[in-house]
Amino acid sequence: MSRYFLTLSIFMLSVFISLSSQAQEKTFQLKGVITDSLTQKPGEYFTVALKKDSTVLKTVISDEQGRFSFSAVKEGKYTLILGSIGYQSKQISVKIANDIDLGKVSMKPQGNDLNEVAITASKPIIKQEPDRIVYDTQADPESKVLSVLDMMRKVPLLSVDADDNVKLKGTGNYRILINGKPSGVLTRDPKEFLRSMPANGVQKIEVITTPPSKYESEGLSGIINIITSKKVGNGYNGNVNARMQEPFSPGLNANLTLKQGNFGANLYGGTGVWRVDGVKVIDIRNSRNVLPESKLYSLGFQKTDNFWAWGGGELSYEIDSLNLITAEINPYGGYNQQDLGQRYDITNGSDMGSYNMNSGTRYEWRGTDYTLNYQRGFKDKKEHLLTFSYKFFDNEEPQLNDVSFFNPVNYTSPLQNYRQNNNSKSREQTAQLDYINPFKIVTVEAGVKAILRSGEGDFQSLRFDDAANDYLLDTKQSNVYSNDQNIYGVYNTYTLKMKDWTFKAGARLEATYVTGLFESTNSTVKSEYFNLIPSISFNRTLKNSQSVSVGFTQRIQRPGIWDLNPFPDESRPGFIYVGNPNLEAVLSNNFELTYSNFKKGSLNISLTYNFANNTQQRVFQFIEAENVTRVTSLNIGKDKLLGSNINFNYPITPKWNLSLSGNLNYIWIEGMIDGKLAKNSGVTGYANFNTSYKFEKTWKATMSANYGAPSVMLQGQSNDYYYLGFGGSKDIIKDKLTFSASVANPFQKFRAYRSYTEGPNFTQERIRENYFRRIFCSLNWKFGKLEGSIKKSERSISNDDTKKSSN
Repeated sequence: MSRYFLTLSIFMLSVFISLSSQAQEKTFQLKGVITDSLTQKPGEYFTVALKKDSTVLKTVISDEQGRFSFSAVKEGKYTLILGSIGYQSKQISVKIANDIDLGKVSMKPQGNDLNEVAITASKPIIKQEPDRIVYDTQADPESKVLSVLDMMRKVPLLSVDADDNVKLKGTGNYRILINGKPSGVLTRDPKEFLRSMPANGVQKIEVITTPPSKYESEGLSGIINIITSKKVGNGYNGNVNARMQEPFSPGLNANLTLKQGNFGANLYGGTGVWRVDGVKVIDIRNSRNVLPESKLYSLGFQKTDNFWAWGGGELSYEIDSLNLITAEINPYGGYNQQDLGQRYDITNGSDMGSYNMNSGTRYEWRGTDYTLNYQRGFKDKKEHLLTFSYKFFDNEEPQLNDVSFFNPVNYTSPLQNYRQNNNSKSREQTAQLDYINPFKIVTVEAGVKAILRSGEGDFQSLRFDDAANDYLLDTKQSNVYSNDQNIYGVYNTYTLKMKDWTFKAGARLEATYVTGLFESTNSTVKSEYFNLIPSISFNRTLKNSQSVSVGFTQRIQRPGIWDLNPFPDESRPGFIYVGNPNLEAVLSNNFELTYSNFKKGSLNISLTYNFANNTQQRVFQFIEAENVTRVTSLNIGKDKLLGSNINFNYPITPKWNLSLSGNLNYIWIEGMIDGKLAKNSGVTGYANFNTSYKFEKTWKATMSANYGAPSVMLQGQSNDYYYLGFGGSKDIIKDKLTFSASVANPFQKFRAYRSYTEGPNFTQERIRENYFRRIFCSLNWKFGKLEGSIKKSERSISNDDTKKSSN
């Protein structure tokens, strides 16, 4: 496969390089000086973009004197776009037939947020809003080569640990959305999808720290929203991205957008493979305060084979200027196959024994999302809207564990081969009505919503019987579990915008009804609860492009079907992972204070404090009589977090950009385990450095590095981690064909991820040596031309109210 990809890449490069040579044309210069309309002071570090048709051709940053210039501009009609945080954006039409000096260009300050303008800057754009931080990935040169997962290492408040788990403010308690909506492909293991998703198809990443009331109240730390949609117009355009990564991970993504009159369509799809072999896995467990003492040590090597594919289509039809219908369908599927061979050494007092084990675990996922939106506009104002949305989600996730033992040495306990099947299914229907009406200084939003969920887990355990020479059903470890969760909500939000103030306040009332049924034992679990969730945020615009934001909100965490399903996962001998159908929802209180300065580059500093009781904690218990560790989730925790975050982005020159970011948290956790109080606390956080340089002739180079402190858990912690990357890109055909390459962690092939856990009667450590060095290359081809724009529904369904999987 790699040889085929290399041959294809060389062929494509040869063809397009030969096509890219063009005759020299006469070019001209366009320049000007930006000034503040009130103070008449120079406009420092404004973003100025030169646009032709629907494409931004060049971007520059004004200097300390407000001066900007474009050289080598061909004859023709262009649009000049100027913008900066704290100022109203401006567009100027220019016709180039000779050198042009625009003289002074006056920019008017504004008290509220900058109007959205399609500017692709030569530096990452970080925008602070009252309730969120927005990272413009298209402004980052590395977006052409990195995956979304790697791009998240650079986003303020986000970090990615050594096992590729995304953290928001140092924790994993958040919700992740795509275009404001949940996606079935992200429900089980989001890092697999994010690792395969190219960042060049993402417009921006929003980190919503104080989610407004229109969002479901789930996600204790906040919401991560990945925006991929683009404005398009009459005609068509498309994008094809082919990539290869070492270790073996080829991928292909394509996107096609069409528009004709009132009808528009966006079709997209992607597929990828992630295959690694020889990953070392070590398990160590020692008993303590127990006689006789027992020890477990295992060493193994794992082969992992991942495959995923997704696709979809968005259709849009404008009935007239006030009525819009949109529909979307998103099928997806894939599998994760893990084959592990291990050697176990067991000590129990003076007895010592060993055996070998082979295990195969296969996770599969498949499903489809369907969404339908109807939007009604009003003649009085453009933003006055009424939207009705319906969403249907169908998902299936079968899991198969196959474990066999051989070569026992001095091991007297019976070793019985076994298999486990768990077919987990879920369905979800959502109906939602949203209304928004902007008055002179106040915007009113309101809505109602109903979510009807059903989940089922059919799990079976089969043990090998020597007499029957076959696998027989173990009825004690088999069951059918179903779970229904119905949620009804209503919300109301008010946004008040004045000259220098933005005030946003609202509340959401939610009622939740849960019923769980064990068919084999005919037993049920029922619960119902009501929550009134407030959300308040202020933003004050200061002089010199500064602002201060303050926010408070409560967030709720409902357990997902994976945590509720009591399936006893025994894919690791000596360990049993089991869900808890009695889990309850958790309520968290979050406070945030943020200072922003966009005078020269950007500076964001924030302080965070949150606390929650009855939090869901993953608990490890060593069962001495069975010599196994039982892992489950319980509502036993009391969590507190005090944290700070800083992000600094500075254009050293118009071509050279530097950014630094960091997060420092202190976490307190406590909970009762087997009648004894367990406590843990410590410092977590990360530091990140990025720099990029844009050379002449469309070359770009980047370097990034980050460090992450250990994660703090109730019964232990992980080790620290670091990341180092170098990359570059070259436009072979400007704005059409781009070749990109990068290398991550070139000086070390493997790196160990360590997770340490302890209890009153045991200590435990798992060490996994993941592939650390990665080499990327990709080709990205854009084609077609569009004019005008497709309308998209301003409101759509966003079910962000369940906890993501803890597996």
